[in-house]
Amino acid sequence: MNRKTSLQLISTLSDANGPSGFEDEVIALGRKTAKDFAAVSEDSLRNLYLSRRENTGTRPMVMLDAHADEVGFMIRTILPNGTMKFMPLGGWSSYTVPASKVRVRALDGSWISGVVASRPVHYMSAAERGKSPEIADMVIDIGATSAEEAVSFGMAVGAPVVPDVSFEYNEKNGVMLGKAFDCRVGCSALCDVLRELSGEELAVDVTGVFTSQEEVGDRGVQVAAQTVHPDLAIVFEGAPADDTFLPEAEIQTGMGRGAMLRHIDVGMITNPRLMRYTLDLAHENGIPVQEAVRTGGRTNGAQINLTGQGVPTVVISVPVRYAHTHHGFSSISDYENVVRLAVQLVRSLDEEVISTF
Repeated sequence: MNRKTSLQLISTLSDANGPSGFEDEVIALGRKTAKDFAAVSEDSLRNLYLSRRENTGTRPMVMLDAHADEVGFMIRTILPNGTMKFMPLGGWSSYTVPASKVRVRALDGSWISGVVASRPVHYMSAAERGKSPEIADMVIDIGATSAEEAVSFGMAVGAPVVPDVSFEYNEKNGVMLGKAFDCRVGCSALCDVLRELSGEELAVDVTGVFTSQEEVGDRGVQVAAQTVHPDLAIVFEGAPADDTFLPEAEIQTGMGRGAMLRHIDVGMITNPRLMRYTLDLAHENGIPVQEAVRTGGRTNGAQINLTGQGVPTVVISVPVRYAHTHHGFSSISDYENVVRLAVQLVRSLDEEVISTF
């Protein structure tokens, strides 16, 4: 694995505009990245399938999953003064949204800069100043002074909106800063795993999928899992880090502490035998890992796990500080350990091993 190559891929994917339902830029990047080491296809939900060229169709199928979409917004109404009301795509906390810069896609496909605005403090009552505004009370301002002017800029009802953030990397501590690490770090990891395994003789077939619309209800993966028919699945995620607000003894998803594997979340209890196998494999190979018992959140694993007669599924995550906000921090060492663990896991699998789960 080449760190420079990985960082370039993460940067490009992070900067791409791809809220739920509008993953086109991310899918195009996935196609471009994987064309040298995978057979590429897609479906009408914009799931992108990356199949190893060495697949035979006669061996157990391992599915690699990472969702392509990011949390964003959609324009609901253009107001007479040129500002626009909007709704969330995915889970946002309203207090993280105001006064942020965003990009709104115009009808011609270009992206227009805007600002999330709410009533200025000068015009607030004492009661209003003490409350965080709701998203329904906010607007996006692109600098237009009338609805007609906004329309002339290409604004329209249904337009997607994303945070306006550019990727940064701090070489001193190996920390990345950017948007959409949930789950673009996962998309990049999926590609790096397929690249590392390219040309190797394995005892399993492998198909990776950039899945769509995870942030609005795990939608794309429901079609993808039925298409791939996996016998085992590895889900890559950018998981919310907890190391900036929990006591040391309770931290389970800390940045710089290794790949995070979850025993449970609100959508899935990880197959205990597969979980133990993966943890043991990490320890045998000296790969740092963290174990988490999640009382909130869910992943695409919840859907894959219930496909067919049941699919043993493990979620391997890169910790992301401040996930589902405009900016996130992640460690490149955590990312590399996620890739290393997934590569070792795939290499170790065969029909007999999978049957034990």
